[in-house]
Amino acid sequence: MLVGDILRKKTPRVVTVRMNETVGIAAKLMRANNISALVVKDVVRSEGNTAVGMFTERDVVRAVAEHGANAINVKVSQLVSVQQLVSCTSSDTIEHVRHLMNRNHIRHLPVIDDYSLVSVISMRDIAAAMDEAINGTPQAAA
Repeated sequence: MLVGDILRKKTPRVVTVRMNETVGIAAKLMRANNISALVVKDVVRSEGNTAVGMFTERDVVRAVAEHGANAINVKVSQLVSVQQLVSCTSSDTIEHVRHLMNRNHIRHLPVIDDYSLVSVISMRDIAAAMDEAINGTPQAAA
């Protein structure tokens, strides 16, 4: 099974946050969209509007632990590692994506085809697809 097979069944919505936004804004975006991860876009550097990382609930917790109540004012750029974005393509197998997630201890991967962000795939998406393949019926999301 390929990532693209899973994406065809998903809503193509991708929620992003800019590097220069605050943790408070990022947390509000996650809450408003009922999601646990955002794609971080770099719109200030010379590369332009480029996906450079992921910002997750874990990053919010880390910000609060390190900065206390002032965490809401911390910039996303201070918490996101942009050394190397771990991503996949829609033509990658789910086995490869599971390996990437396990090796990098992450649960969300941006899907980038031809240098364009097309979606985000989560460990939950993979688990649901595998359950459907085994059981033959779609599983309800929790």
